[in-house]
Amino acid sequence: MLIGSAFVIAIGFGIVSPVLPAYARSFDVGVAAASAVVSIFAFFRLLFAPAGGALVSRLGERPVYLGGLMLVAVSSLATAGAQDYHQLLVLRGLGGIGSTMFTVSAMALLVRLAPPSMRGRVSSVYASAFLLGGMVGPLVGGALAGFGLRAPFVIYAVVLIIAAGVVALRLREAPLPDGAPRPTPADPMSLAEAWAHPTYRAGLASAFANGWCNFGVRVAVVPQFAVAVHDGPWVAGLALALAALGTALTLPRGGRMTDTVGRRPTVLLGLVVTALGLGLIGWSGSLAVLLVLSVFSGVGGGFVNPAQQAAVADVVGNERGSGRVLSVFQMAQDAGAILGPVLVGIVADQVGYGWAFALTGAVALLAALPWVTAPETRPQEPPGVEGSPSGQL
Repeated sequence: MLIGSAFVIAIGFGIVSPVLPAYARSFDVGVAAASAVVSIFAFFRLLFAPAGGALVSRLGERPVYLGGLMLVAVSSLATAGAQDYHQLLVLRGLGGIGSTMFTVSAMALLVRLAPPSMRGRVSSVYASAFLLGGMVGPLVGGALAGFGLRAPFVIYAVVLIIAAGVVALRLREAPLPDGAPRPTPADPMSLAEAWAHPTYRAGLASAFANGWCNFGVRVAVVPQFAVAVHDGPWVAGLALALAALGTALTLPRGGRMTDTVGRRPTVLLGLVVTALGLGLIGWSGSLAVLLVLSVFSGVGGGFVNPAQQAAVADVVGNERGSGRVLSVFQMAQDAGAILGPVLVGIVADQVGYGWAFALTGAVALLAALPWVTAPETRPQEPPGVEGSPSGQL
């Protein structure tokens, strides 16, 4: 249910993405103000993450997940009826709060329900659902734009309401694996306890770098570089599509490697590949090199995502409440996604794209350092599990 809902939610988010800047510009504002409408969503996600984690620990994952979906649905429907720019800005920010609620609660549910020996594969399938939905959504959104700039927001709201209804009916109180005791509000893992674990600290570093590189710079700066160097918007779209393809093709292998080889080597491989792909892309003079490095950067994300999430899940464990710990992990990723494009953009304006992307590569390599000494957390599988049909996803 969570994976299916992730796919539907990502489609809905992709539906509004192509029209949101144009919708903001329809209120007679400039490019910067229109961009702020896009950024406010991520800003409110970051701002509300601690409260979202506390809600998960206090109320449980399922009600917070459903509440988040409904809040985003109401926000999207109200956005379709916005009368001025300031209303649009506030309503979009409220959607970011709801997004944090269902993101943190879904992560907590996956941590609690996924068998330890399959955490990497579960994380990779969940991430793949979001990625594929995000690839399909913009195509649908572009088609719906012909019915007016407000129509995609109404469709998004309807999609979220349907998803919430299905989850409410089908996702009942799910049992813990292996009969583990259900966590109580008095038994959450504290942030200090998680911080004391070197692997959790390494996970925060890689989450920040992953947000900076794959959710920030790759989405916001690579298209600008492609247009500036090759003078064609189609190049930007192709570079993003190839990066997404690289991630989609790698996620299953990354999840499998996470569960068989280990969390630490998979994260290290992903960070190094990301550093090479994005760190060198600013020096690419030919279109072919740009496109190859775009794929390469996407491959790095396919290794990092499932491995770091599985490692954090290992630290938390199935039997502990984890809302606050997971929300900080999500905050680290959101912070990287917000800061990365801004700082890299400043460097690009001052000294050029080459050094700007080199900075991005350096961030990924620096994030790899804590993982070099972090202990491996992958649980050892019982004999006969690996390679059996029940041990595969």
